[in-house]
Amino acid sequence: MRKVWIEVALNGAWGRKLQAGIPETVDEIVAEGIACARAGTGIVHTHAYAADGKPTSDWRVYARIIEGIRAEIDVPVYPSYPPIPRAGMEAAARFAHVEALAERGLLDFAVVDPGSVNFMTTHTTATTKPAGTYLNPEDHVRHALAFAARQGLHPAFAIYEPGFKRAGAALARAIGVKAPVYRFMFSDKFAFGFPAKPYALAAHVALLEESAAGAPWMIAGLAVDVRPLIAETVARGGHVRVGLEDAPLGSSMSNLAWVEAAAKLVRDSGAEPASGSDVRNALQALPAAA
Repeated sequence: MRKVWIEVALNGAWGRKLQAGIPETVDEIVAEGIACARAGTGIVHTHAYAADGKPTSDWRVYARIIEGIRAEIDVPVYPSYPPIPRAGMEAAARFAHVEALAERGLLDFAVVDPGSVNFMTTHTTATTKPAGTYLNPEDHVRHALAFAARQGLHPAFAIYEPGFKRAGAALARAIGVKAPVYRFMFSDKFAFGFPAKPYALAAHVALLEESAAGAPWMIAGLAVDVRPLIAETVARGGHVRVGLEDAPLGSSMSNLAWVEAAAKLVRDSGAEPASGSDVRNALQALPAAA
């Protein structure tokens, strides 16, 4: 029976004013990561928060999270990185915490997104405050991919716009990294990319086959419910990400409930949720990006 990866994105950088149910403390994140892994998650993604409730990139906080989850269940756990770098922030500083975690053997993925995007909403008005821009200059992407190549890590690409696939695939080949994982980012609230519709999934899959045939991919997004696409995703050979980072804002479902719902839909589609070891074994069998 085919094994489908279910990734859970536990929190994001929303804060509880926008997504009340997210875990913020290390203990909360660890507890939810463990519960989700036991319910069918094969990959855990999280943002870290400092004691004051603000997002942090302190590698020591991330290490406590990763080690806390792995102490109970062996599953890949990977961090985020600053989405809007400070003016003049060099790539080495932006990714320093990721490199620190990799040096300690705590990572399976090198997270980097191969393009920049505006987070404008679909219901913007003439008086709406201009949205922020998620900046990933090419020199930052190249830096992160070079680090991934040195460490032997698979890059994890968030594909906010279709062209991110072509850019990411070209850079991955040029730098010689292991095969990236492509995460198709849908949204209903935000105006980037596609809404979570079957035609959009078909377009993503077709372009990926042209750009990086055979690469692993999954559905995900921001402020969106991807459950209606899970059956077709399984049928097309893809994987799934759910969780409160991705869910519609104000979700009444917990991370565990999102994972349980996704696991049921995967099983209803004739597959089985992959364990952490299943994910690692699948990654080891992948060819290089070239």
